[in-house]
Amino acid sequence: MDDKITIAIADDELLFRRGLISILNKEEHLDILFDAEDGSDLMKKLRAATKVPDVIITDLKMPKLNGVETTKLIKKEFPNIRIIALTSYFSKPFIINMISIGAVAYLAKNSSPKLMLTTIKEVAEKGFYYDEQVMKFIHEGLLNNNEQLKKSNFDNTYFTKREKEVLGLICQQFTTNEIAEQLFISPRTVDGHRNNLLLKTESKNLAGLVVYAIQNKLVNLEESF
Repeated sequence: MDDKITIAIADDELLFRRGLISILNKEEHLDILFDAEDGSDLMKKLRAATKVPDVIITDLKMPKLNGVETTKLIKKEFPNIRIIALTSYFSKPFIINMISIGAVAYLAKNSSPKLMLTTIKEVAEKGFYYDEQVMKFIHEGLLNNNEQLKKSNFDNTYFTKREKEVLGLICQQFTTNEIAEQLFISPRTVDGHRNNLLLKTESKNLAGLVVYAIQNKLVNLEESF
């Protein structure tokens, strides 16, 4: 089926990788194209593939080529692939770093299968997925780092009122159709505003757009935490 979400998995722990494949293979809407034992193996298979995956789930700590360096390579060579970072190290520095280089979701290895499936679905539908804890880390990490606030002094009229409304709802992780319903506009109009926001902020994806919004204090998410 063409509407299946295609996936590749990279993890050097064979037992964990096989277990993850077993879980995902039970889902009819998912299609695992291939798996890899480390970053080097993943890049080799990606470069040789006739069809690249929509989503890659990659461990961060791997031999030869780790998940951080692999993510950088993938974003450079295959910018449309969405990367979910998977790790045992669920800490603020790791999360901020992975998001800054292009990961669109972050999962701890002890996450439930349900959360894993939710994350894949959300990433495929919206382009990114950050749960409450990750959003809190992003918020704290950016607002507490003065160096990363260097872009915060700009003309507040740069964005239209509607663009700000759309941006706020994107940051709340609403889908295009949900945003359209909230604002009583068409999904196509939402797409237009989203594309304008990406151009104006020079963001490569929606994850980058969320980071930009928090970094420049365009949204206030503190009430959620």
